[in-house]
Amino acid sequence: MSASQRKSLQLRTWALFTFFFLPGLVIASWVTRTPAIRDTLSVSTSGMGIVLFGLSIGSMSGILCSGWLVKKFGTRTIIRSGMIMMVAGMLVMSLALFFASPLLFAFGLAILGSGLGSSEVAMNVEGAIIESLMKKTVLPMMHGFFSLGTLVGAGIGLSLTALNIISWAHLLVIGLLVIVPIAIALTAVPHGTGKDEPSDDHVKDIIPHRPFYKDSQLLLIGFIVLAMAFAEGSANDWLPLLMVDGHGFSPTSGSLIYLGFTLGMTIGRFTGGWFIDRYSRVAVVRACTIMGILGIGMVVFIDNDILAGVSVLLWGLGTSLGFPLTISAAGDTGPDAATRVSVVATSGYIAFLVGPPLLGFLGEHYGLRYAMLVVLSLMIIASLVAKAVAKPPVTDTAEEKMS
Repeated sequence: MSASQRKSLQLRTWALFTFFFLPGLVIASWVTRTPAIRDTLSVSTSGMGIVLFGLSIGSMSGILCSGWLVKKFGTRTIIRSGMIMMVAGMLVMSLALFFASPLLFAFGLAILGSGLGSSEVAMNVEGAIIESLMKKTVLPMMHGFFSLGTLVGAGIGLSLTALNIISWAHLLVIGLLVIVPIAIALTAVPHGTGKDEPSDDHVKDIIPHRPFYKDSQLLLIGFIVLAMAFAEGSANDWLPLLMVDGHGFSPTSGSLIYLGFTLGMTIGRFTGGWFIDRYSRVAVVRACTIMGILGIGMVVFIDNDILAGVSVLLWGLGTSLGFPLTISAAGDTGPDAATRVSVVATSGYIAFLVGPPLLGFLGEHYGLRYAMLVVLSLMIIASLVAKAVAKPPVTDTAEEKMS
């Protein structure tokens, strides 16, 4: 690889780090303000769950189309359109808070979710390509930049909550600030990456495979990411409110606790690549699910201020590698990476779709703490089927054909 190619790949990698960082910043910016947002919109806990349903609908609509869109237009085009929608969603949400309109806020969340959902597969396909070019595991670190973004966003949200800065102004400023880095990063992503290539048919002849809907390993991987995404999404959607309503924390302290969760996510993703390369995917998934089970269990069953901080750190570590690890595993189950990544990512977004209204309904009737028992149960099952993420054995015939 020439010096110019190495520099181009380095710029491309940092561009993708940026595209993972900015959505994390945007999401954490409004998640940390959920108590204030709920009060501004004058909705109940279950009503807030319905409002958050807008994010789920948008995310699901984006993710369901993303595999086809990436193969049709390439990763750069889909990332660009997704980032534009993310900015537009933040501006609509800010306007909704200014007018105290729950319906408009849900619409803004739908735009935001659609942008994030449609760009999710494109970013991961682009990341998988960069991994193959660099010949080392970097997807967890890319997702680590998402968590770093949530950490920064949570810190900003915590500060502005403590200063009693109005939430609509907060979302407006964040929405405008991300425009310039998006425009700069797009220049480093090449055109046409991820499109269907004529060589795809040749690859299918070399490596025999089942359709994804008959691939039990892929479906189990989808369940694992569903469980871990449900655990991650429940924290993103409800953790500040859970600590305020379920444990009696102040809104500022609730945001601080959420900061601990994002710290756990960030640590897990930045160190995850080393653990995956040194041990195995199965061992890492089992370790993550066990930490997640301990963290969520402590939040549900133990009422202690100090342990609350420890529990959300474990919660964050436990869910940190859900998306990057399962997406890498999905790509190994056969050809047509965009479709397989889309299937697994869709499973994760099903959790985001079902999670907010389900936990909101249960939280309204039984309290948010006990609503998290659903999340805990899914994590326990995920730990039992962790073997699904193991790399599939390569047959001798396939090795001979590829050599």
